[in-house]
Amino acid sequence: MTADFGSELDGQVAIVTGASSGIGSATAASLASRGASVVLAARRESELEDVAARIEDTDGEALVVPTDVTEDDDIDALVEAALDEYGRIDVLVNNAGLMPLAHIGEADRETLQTTIDVNLRGLITLTHAVVPTMLEQESGHIVNLSSVVGRFLQANSSHYNAAKAGVKMFGDSLRLDVAEEGIHVATIEPGAVDTELLDHIPDDEVRENVKEYVGTMDALAPEDIARTIAFVVTQPERVDINEVLIRPLDQVQP
Repeated sequence: MTADFGSELDGQVAIVTGASSGIGSATAASLASRGASVVLAARRESELEDVAARIEDTDGEALVVPTDVTEDDDIDALVEAALDEYGRIDVLVNNAGLMPLAHIGEADRETLQTTIDVNLRGLITLTHAVVPTMLEQESGHIVNLSSVVGRFLQANSSHYNAAKAGVKMFGDSLRLDVAEEGIHVATIEPGAVDTELLDHIPDDEVRENVKEYVGTMDALAPEDIARTIAFVVTQPERVDINEVLIRPLDQVQP
């Protein structure tokens, strides 16, 4: 027996990080449209409030929790807020990220550290904070956003490649620990997506080169990734989609 479209996630609670824009806001809206109560996490509170308002305008349920995923106290407060409000956590979408591409010889150490902290350490720490609840429930979905460059190499991207490859390995290893407890783990690896992520690139030349490259193709929209995530978390319990590589049709490299 399957649920009607638009009700597949009724009664479920989803935390979405990086929910203030792009893939995160699109995913939150997509999950809410399928019945989930969504907990919106990001640093920019005003943007989160805007996302929540749009969700609530379509009869969805949203809770705003300003969160910096590099701060352990913020992570604990996020999980506590979700449990206080809803009493459960069924879906965790680890989407928060940034892409400060630079040649390793020209990148400053703060950029290198922040890349790892946001894209990998914060993801692992939040997952660590959520897993006990899912273990108690004996159910849940953990969806980690990696990247095509977590699988294929890209110039001026060694620190970013490493972080995103780490996301992939973390997800694969995590599944070994939690699958028998009813918890699903998926890694989503987007190619070129038209979001503000490109604006995080600090080097002017690298940023313009990447934008020019993305401009040569019909890039993915955030909603394309959101639909993919919704597909992953609405499968029958017996189905565990572990990895999705999704690129524009005309992106052939990487």
